[in-house]
Amino acid sequence: MITVNLDVMLAKRKMSLTELSEKVDITLANLSILKTGKAKAVRFSTLDALCRALQCQPGDILEFTEENA
Repeated sequence: MITVNLDVMLAKRKMSLTELSEKVDITLANLSILKTGKAKAVRFSTLDALCRALQCQPGDILEFTEENA
């Protein structure tokens, strides 16, 4: 299972979702879908823009965890 830790990175950077939306030129609605984990896919260009804006690595935003079977 892939967990999106965008809210954690936003808190660490003391940045709002609106500020991030303006920096990466992605709609607030699309960032919200990503933040809540409802996105089905993430483009590399989007991940690149997020990492640049948040000054982080992809692994800071996306985390793999084993699902209990």
